[in-house]
Amino acid sequence: MTACPTGIAHTYMAAEKLTQAAEALGHEIKVETQGSIGAENVLSDNDVRDADGVIIAADKDVDRSRFAGKRVLVVGVAEGIRNPGELIERVRTAPVYGGEDGGAGTAAGAAASAGTGGGKERSVGYKALMNGVSYMIPFVVVGGLLIAISLALGGHPQADGGLVIPDGSFWKHVNDVGVIGFTLMVPVLSGYIAYAIGDRPALVPGMIGGWIANTGALYGSKAGAGFIGAIVTGFLAGFLVVWIKKVRVPRFVQPIMPIIVIPIVATTALGLFFIYVIGRPISWVFTHLTGWLGGMTGSSAVLLGAILGLMIAFDMGGPVNKTAFLFGAGLIASGNQTVMGMCAAAIPVMPLGQGLATLLRRRLYSEQERETGMAALFMGLFGISEGAIPFAAARPAQVIPANMLGGAVAGALAGTAGVTDAVPHGGPIVAVLGAVGGVPVFFLAVVAGAVVTALTTVALVDLSERGKGAPAGAAAAPAVTVAAGAGAGGPSGTAAATGSRTEAPSVPAAPAPAAGEGGEGDEDGAGDEGSGEGRGDGAQAPADGHSVPSPSPEVLSGYLTARTVRTRLAAGEKEAAIREMAELAAGTGRVTDVAELVRVALAREAQGTTGLGEEIAVPHAKTDAVTAPVVCFARSAEGVEWGSPDGTKARLVFMIAVPEAAAGDEHLRILALLSRKLMDPAFRARLQGAEGTAEVLAVLAEIR
Repeated sequence: MTACPTGIAHTYMAAEKLTQAAEALGHEIKVETQGSIGAENVLSDNDVRDADGVIIAADKDVDRSRFAGKRVLVVGVAEGIRNPGELIERVRTAPVYGGEDGGAGTAAGAAASAGTGGGKERSVGYKALMNGVSYMIPFVVVGGLLIAISLALGGHPQADGGLVIPDGSFWKHVNDVGVIGFTLMVPVLSGYIAYAIGDRPALVPGMIGGWIANTGALYGSKAGAGFIGAIVTGFLAGFLVVWIKKVRVPRFVQPIMPIIVIPIVATTALGLFFIYVIGRPISWVFTHLTGWLGGMTGSSAVLLGAILGLMIAFDMGGPVNKTAFLFGAGLIASGNQTVMGMCAAAIPVMPLGQGLATLLRRRLYSEQERETGMAALFMGLFGISEGAIPFAAARPAQVIPANMLGGAVAGALAGTAGVTDAVPHGGPIVAVLGAVGGVPVFFLAVVAGAVVTALTTVALVDLSERGKGAPAGAAAAPAVTVAAGAGAGGPSGTAAATGSRTEAPSVPAAPAPAAGEGGEGDEDGAGDEGSGEGRGDGAQAPADGHSVPSPSPEVLSGYLTARTVRTRLAAGEKEAAIREMAELAAGTGRVTDVAELVRVALAREAQGTTGLGEEIAVPHAKTDAVTAPVVCFARSAEGVEWGSPDGTKARLVFMIAVPEAAAGDEHLRILALLSRKLMDPAFRARLQGAEGTAEVLAVLAEIR
């Protein structure tokens, strides 16, 4: 099984390598791939029943329940590419998976295996956290947007500036659905953290534990522990289940352990532990924070605003946040509206700041995170601070301090100017509805706080990723007789930038050939030997000057054409090679900004090499500098040092460029086919030996 949460290339390369190795050793093999386009070549019950062993080469969690009773070996995807023959030998003596332990295939098993995608090992905690965040995000987005839409379209302004949705109305029901989504997001986060650690038996205790953590009334607190409490219960549930699994029980009890005994014992123990042990300190913190804030009302407004902003931004719905919010709301009735004004300015800073961060430094975030960022911006306008929770849960060490700094700035500015808020709500929406006094300074405070949060976030995330040497956004929060896993990819994946094929608009001019490429093509499109691209009115001429028969074979559904083939790459180092291929892509008229395409491709290289080994490199970029997908191919006689895992220089280089907004499965399937075909030594030899562009295209046309 090959399982890939972010990329394509490594998944299919591992599958192909394992298939080749098995055939060479005289074994029958079937590989199920789980790439960005879903599961393919799915294993049937008969396949599993007849298998002598199962290899899972994966960098994400996969469902192993169907492999109970089989020898299971779990490794990272890179091992499937580098040592397929060794894995097939090792699986013969691999332990038998009993269906109840936390070994192969869990986050713990995968983390303990040698060789993760791109050589980067993820800790058990990181994988589990990312698993929970990925499942939580849809609940945050759906719940938050439904609440915001219902307020915008169904809310009626009140005399005091508030916004109320009439009971029994259509928009009230929409709002209720959104509230349910928000209510479920915390248990889902906890449940899927637990699932990633302890497998299916941990799901129920994780979810129920998350619900308890978010329901303060169960342990005497006016506010639940929020997403931070959910993270705690998720890890507690997961590791508790792993521990219970190790307990020896009679054979007749074993079948009911994962579905009855473990969930009941773990759920009861965790629930009571939270209520009687963890919950009481949370309630104590809530009570004493409220008393402490009450003693500060005569203090400096700037200091009080900064403290309230820090508290609002800290846990976004948890006890610290709720303490500050309820403190401000409670003072409205006594005629003091300035405290709520400080809170109201800080409330939208977190979602606005995190959404802005995804726009400022897109490469630091995955596609899912960028989409969540857009939703967070919308939620921020309506004062829904929970829109930032996915970012805080995924990168707490970077995001929470940035949120707090921005919240403190917003609260302090609002306190300085004496901003007031007459309703217990925050965000730009309350100012638009007339509930805020000192509107100009209020908006200044919100904008300043959001900008500070965004800039601090990208600085801390960038610093953290550079320190780890790992791609940001991979993340990050996601079987066969032989299974292979996820490729190491950056925000746009490895060779798997998504995109739907669209017709390229007509662009009359293309960049001039790079220095040393020779002159322009002749009128019929055929260039002289050693010339650059022929750009006459006739047939296209390839970059190496060889004439091309017409019509040329269709390669990769037309993404790769004679115009995007260069049989002799002039560049001798990576950056120059990427620039040369970007200029080659520009000859199609699908590139509007060569410099930007080069920048994005190099930024991707900075996150992790796209050298795949076997003398192959697949640099790629997802950017609006291209108007439609385009694939380029070039050969280098001497090879270009690309930092490939196996140390080989890149002699076969494919560059893939797709628009930022591109989508669809066709392009992904083509990339998958390309990745698998390149693992065939005979195919690579034919590609290296092809004399000119026409022969190169003929070889590449074999990719189907």
